[in-house]
Amino acid sequence: MVRKVAIVGTGQTNHGKRRDLAYPELVYEGVKRALDDANLTIEEIDAVVSGSMPAPMEGINAPHLYWGNDAAGAIMKPNMRVATCGTTGMSVAHSGYYHVASGLFDVVMAIGAEKQYEGQAQGTMNTVGDAHFSRPFVPGAPGVFAQGSNEYIHRYNIPEDRVRLAAAEVSVRNHLDAFDNPYAHIKIKISVDDVLNSRIICYPIRLLDVCPQSDGVCVVIYASEDKARKITDTPAWVKGLSYLGNEYWIQDSDSVENPPTIEVARRAYKMAGITNPLKELDVAEIYNPFTFQEMMHYECFGFCKPGEAYKLIEEGVVARGGEIPCDPSGGVLSTNPIGATAMIRVAEAALQVTGKAGAHQIPDAETAFCNGLGGANHLISVMILGRTP
Repeated sequence: MVRKVAIVGTGQTNHGKRRDLAYPELVYEGVKRALDDANLTIEEIDAVVSGSMPAPMEGINAPHLYWGNDAAGAIMKPNMRVATCGTTGMSVAHSGYYHVASGLFDVVMAIGAEKQYEGQAQGTMNTVGDAHFSRPFVPGAPGVFAQGSNEYIHRYNIPEDRVRLAAAEVSVRNHLDAFDNPYAHIKIKISVDDVLNSRIICYPIRLLDVCPQSDGVCVVIYASEDKARKITDTPAWVKGLSYLGNEYWIQDSDSVENPPTIEVARRAYKMAGITNPLKELDVAEIYNPFTFQEMMHYECFGFCKPGEAYKLIEEGVVARGGEIPCDPSGGVLSTNPIGATAMIRVAEAALQVTGKAGAHQIPDAETAFCNGLGGANHLISVMILGRTP
């Protein structure tokens, strides 16, 4: 029987270009903050699950052996590594949940980590497509998401300038919200015109439509129901989750009305007992490495009908103070230590439902949605957290 599981502590490093710390030291910083938040010692952790990007991006084989055992306090503890591209952080988060839900462990620490300034992320990501058919058209993540963005612009016969303006508003909002997040990397005040006039990376994606490269670590501590109630008065309960894979051939996949993305949300909603996400979710941490991707996610996750994401933006529905605030932390567009990025969505969702989000707290947030995205829409994940089980 699956046990009830809650998040009892979170820890984030200050994200950005962290040349002041070596990789193990950065991991230690995140682990210590999570343990302090939960008021636990490392001796009270039963197992550790950790993850970062695949080894070629890290520049070292088995990076978890470099920092995992010592810096994470995992010596003489079960220690599993997970690597699933951009959704690694959420894969680690799911794995930590199942470690506890299964009954095998009572308290588990999940770690997502990345030091992009010590590796060559883009060189590795250039190989995401099939070598013979896809790769010439897929120059890393921008190439993949530019194709989907172009498809999205033209599918619904919406005036291109209206979609483009909405995407620019997404960038403006996320970068502005980042000022209220002490851990965020890129904090800049920009205008819609700044976004529209920034240089083209891969049309229609421009520089200010794109997430940064960041160094950073995020840690989440899970506990069984009995343990959670003893550890904290404000646990964040895991109410629903789902994880699905997509077909490998990018050219055969619908990047806009993406079937696995739609289905992964449906399954998580069913588990959490949610029938109307726009009305029943109080806040969402959307995995938004590109502005257009955030808009497509609104539609796939049922926040609006296909082709109507721009209306949510124009009407302020997804802004702070709106019906479903999205990415009040500043999102991936402001902070992207890629092996930790999706876990940051989980940690931020937990902070919201426990009332610990500080200056970017959404008042009375009881139910939070978060997701991860990996590869070229290959791996899709969702987790829903709540103030009550």
